[in-house]
Amino acid sequence: MGFAHRGLHDDRIPENSLASFEAAMALGAGIESDLQLSGCGTAMVFHDRDGQRLCGQRAAVGDSDVATMRDWRLKGTDQAPHTLADMLDLVAGRVPLLLEMKEEHRNGERIAAATLAALHGYDGPVGVMSFSARAMRFVRKTAPDVRRGLVFSGRDVALRRFDKLQRAQPDFIAAKVTVIHKAWARALRGRMPLYSWTARTPADAAKVAKCADAPIWEGDGRPRP
Repeated sequence: MGFAHRGLHDDRIPENSLASFEAAMALGAGIESDLQLSGCGTAMVFHDRDGQRLCGQRAAVGDSDVATMRDWRLKGTDQAPHTLADMLDLVAGRVPLLLEMKEEHRNGERIAAATLAALHGYDGPVGVMSFSARAMRFVRKTAPDVRRGLVFSGRDVALRRFDKLQRAQPDFIAAKVTVIHKAWARALRGRMPLYSWTARTPADAAKVAKCADAPIWEGDGRPRP
């Protein structure tokens, strides 16, 4: 199964909103979403480090508590940012989840801890991933049964990739669509599943079908029946 990137969204349905996740589930798609750590230590379903682009709020997520963020509105809609716990209550195991933890100011261990706390007792298919080897090492050490992945964009040199892999010991890799044909990505795919982000066009989807095991997609990159 492919993953709908931050749910299905358009100008009327903002990314990472409960409405976008409802739309993805209606299609039967898994959901890939982003997590930021709030100022009160809660895992928030939110992509950016601050609220400017999505909510017209200049405050950083890391400086804002949950109550404050519930007063924000996503791109002029009536939808507010929500916690990971809210998302889990909505999805309730109906489709697979792939959660990307965003590290800010070296808070990888703290956002990993908050994510695992929200996931405790959740009954449904879920994986967590991050660019941060620090976050993924924390997951490996404290919750080894939780499926974990490393995210690569292609910016890391070979030695850096090796270091991250050693620390995280991931179960899967999520690589940018522009690099999945590279020799290092092919080699990693021989050892573990390779997901690819973000397929936005039919051409991207075709490349992912050839070079990876599952797409993370949006727009025209979505899987077709």
